[in-house]
Amino acid sequence: MLKRQRRWTQGAVVFVATFALACGSGAPADEEQASAEAGAAAMAPPVDPATAATITGRVVFEGAPPAMDPIDMSEEPTCAGKHPNGAFTEQVVVNDNGTLRNVFVYVKEGLGDRAFPTPSEPVVLDQVGCVYHPHVLGVQVGQALVIRNSDGLLHNINARPSMNRPFNVSQPTTMETTRTFGAAEVMVPVACDVHGWMQAYIGVVEHPYFGTTGDDGTFSLAQLPPGDYVVEAWHERYGTQTMNVTVAANETKEIEFRFSAAMAAHAVVPLGEPIDPHDHAAGARGAASTAGTASGAR
Repeated sequence: MLKRQRRWTQGAVVFVATFALACGSGAPADEEQASAEAGAAAMAPPVDPATAATITGRVVFEGAPPAMDPIDMSEEPTCAGKHPNGAFTEQVVVNDNGTLRNVFVYVKEGLGDRAFPTPSEPVVLDQVGCVYHPHVLGVQVGQALVIRNSDGLLHNINARPSMNRPFNVSQPTTMETTRTFGAAEVMVPVACDVHGWMQAYIGVVEHPYFGTTGDDGTFSLAQLPPGDYVVEAWHERYGTQTMNVTVAANETKEIEFRFSAAMAAHAVVPLGEPIDPHDHAAGARGAASTAGTASGAR
């Protein structure tokens, strides 16, 4: 009787162990499948090209263009020689067609939880003739920013963000320095302590939907998923304006922002303010306090 009971106990142990192994053998497969699905989702494009939309437009300056202030570079003849017609500040640059240059335009809200790949190509901030080129630029979070000294004389790059780590880099000769930003922030002011007139602004965002107006005052936010967006236009003297824009699949919508010299007296120019694309209440508050009124989408 004792031997029979011992054999039954041993058999039960073997059965339980075999059953556990059989049940457990599916776990790695389930984990591998879940991992594969997550990987596929990560590799999937955040926007379907077949339905992508575009927001395009321009920034208009109303009224007589203000005069651009000259820069005295007499103490830096190397830089002065690179400006045969004289050097001027770029705080307000009105183009020949009545549009405003150096306005940073970007999607402030509406992208939800979409994640976008970090571009492999760097953005370049150059120093030529003791002037930053470009004066206003954008970069994605984690994207390389290459700061170049093309003058071959002493510059230093003093970046003063509030959401990211500040840096102050000396460049005594022709060289390049690379930095990245870990958090979204509009805008990051940059200055040179050696040449007080040198200023630039960097808009750091988590997506590729941004641009800076150039010599024709236009911008384009292409390959957008259809949806409702808050688009913001930022200018260093005239403050910000926001606009609600809805785009359907394959639609191109044209919008227009308008700034004027009178806005400078009351403008609040955000520097180092974080972007929270999910906080629509904050966006509504910001829209209510913008300097000036943006025209509606057409």
